[in-house]
Amino acid sequence: MSAVVSPVRRPLIEGNKTYHQITEDLCSPTERTPSRAWVIAFIIAVATMAYGFFCIGWTIWMGTGSWNLNRTIGWGYDITNFVWWIGIGHAGTLISAILMLFRQRWRTGVNRAAEAMTIFAVICAAIFPLIHVGRIWVVFYFFPYPNVRGPLWPNFNSPLLWDVFAISTYFSVSLLFWYTGLVPDFATVRNRATGLRKKIYNFLSFGWTGSAKHWSRWESLSLVLAGLSTPLVLSVHTIVSFDFATSVIPGWHTTIFPPYFVAGAIFSGFAMVLTLMLITRKILKLEEYITLEHIESMNKVILVTGTIVGVAYLTELFIAWYSGYVYEQFAFFNRAMGVYWWSYFGMMACNVISPQIFWVKKFRRSVLVTFIMSIFVNIGMWFERFVIIATTLARDYLPSSWSYYYPTWVEIGIFIGTIGLFFTLYMIFYKSGSGSSYCRSKIYIKIGWQSIC
Repeated sequence: MSAVVSPVRRPLIEGNKTYHQITEDLCSPTERTPSRAWVIAFIIAVATMAYGFFCIGWTIWMGTGSWNLNRTIGWGYDITNFVWWIGIGHAGTLISAILMLFRQRWRTGVNRAAEAMTIFAVICAAIFPLIHVGRIWVVFYFFPYPNVRGPLWPNFNSPLLWDVFAISTYFSVSLLFWYTGLVPDFATVRNRATGLRKKIYNFLSFGWTGSAKHWSRWESLSLVLAGLSTPLVLSVHTIVSFDFATSVIPGWHTTIFPPYFVAGAIFSGFAMVLTLMLITRKILKLEEYITLEHIESMNKVILVTGTIVGVAYLTELFIAWYSGYVYEQFAFFNRAMGVYWWSYFGMMACNVISPQIFWVKKFRRSVLVTFIMSIFVNIGMWFERFVIIATTLARDYLPSSWSYYYPTWVEIGIFIGTIGLFFTLYMIFYKSGSGSSYCRSKIYIKIGWQSIC
C-alpha cells in the first residue's frame, strides 16, 4: 500500500525479484481480460451449475420420490454428498487458523484459496439437508426462534439440529476470517485500479491505508478469529459424525466416529486444496509462490491423516470381531464381501494404500504424482461416505426388507450441479483480485507486517 521503504530495506527475494515485481506478477492476472480458456471453463461450470439447479427444482416440485430412496435406505446420495462436502471444507480453516497459531510459515502460499474453498464447500454442503427434508418450505422448523407453534419446537436431542448450529457457526466464523485476510489484498488491487473498479475495491477494503494502527488491529482480529476457528475445526465434523454415532444401527453406533471423521475431513480437505492449487499454480504461473516445499508439507499431512484413517478402518473391523455382536460383525462383513464390495475396496485402495507412496520424498515433491493422488483421495473419501451410509442401511435386521441402492438421474444431477457451483465460485474468486494474498502473506513474515507495493 502506501508505506515507503528505502532501497536498503527492499531486498531481493524469490528468484531475485523485488516486492513490487512480485505484486505485479500476482495482481496482473486479475487485471487482464479473461483468457479464452477461462471463459470456456467458466461457461462449462455455470452450465453444470444450472443443470444442478434444474434437478433441485425438479426435486422440490416432484418430491424426493424422484430419488431412489426406499423404506430401507432413507439416506442415499444426499447425505453422502453432504458429509463429503463438509469434509472438503475443513482444510481451509485448519490451514488458516491452527497452522497460523502454531506459526507454520508454509501455509502462506495456499491459505487464502483454502479459506475460500471452505466457504464454497460449505455452501454446496448446505444444499443437501435443505432439499433432503422433502418439503423445503418447512426448513425453518430447524431454528428455535420465538413462535406460537406450540409443540413444534426443534428437538434439541437430535444431532441433525446440532448440525444446523455447528455448520452455521462454522460458516460465519470462516467467512469473517476469510474476508478479514482479504482486506489488505483488496486495498492492493484498489491502489492499482481506476474508475469504477477502484471504487468497488475501495468499498471492499473499508478504506484501508496500511498504517501501523490498521496492521495492529488486523493482526489482533486475525488471532481472535483463529482462536475461535480452531475448536470449530474439531467440533463441526465431530457433530456431523454424531448423525451416525448416536444411532443404534450396527456399523454406526461406535465411539471411534468423531476422531475418525475429523481425520478424514482434514485428509480430503487437504487433497482438494492440492487439486485446486496445482491447477491455479500452473495456469497463473505461480511456481515461485506455491513452491515444492508447500506441496511437500501438504503431502506429509495427507500421509499422516491417511494413515490415521487406515488405523480407524482396521480398528472398526477389530472391534466388530472382538465385540462378539453378530449384527455388528455382519455389517462389516457385508461391507467387504456383500453387493457393495466394489465401494469398500475402492475406499481402502484410495484412502489407505495409495497415500503410502508419499513416504518417498521424490513422490512428495512430484507435481504430477501429487495431482493424481489428490484426485484419488477425494474419490476414496466419497466412497467412504457411501460405504458408511448405503451399505449399512441396505441390510437391516429383516432380510425381507433388504434392497440395493443406486441413484437416479436427479440425484446425480444435483451432485454434479454442486461441483459446478463450487468451481463457478472458485473461478470468480481467483479473478477477483484475491490472488495478491500469495504475495502479501510471504511479505508479512519477512518484514514484520509492513505493506509494500
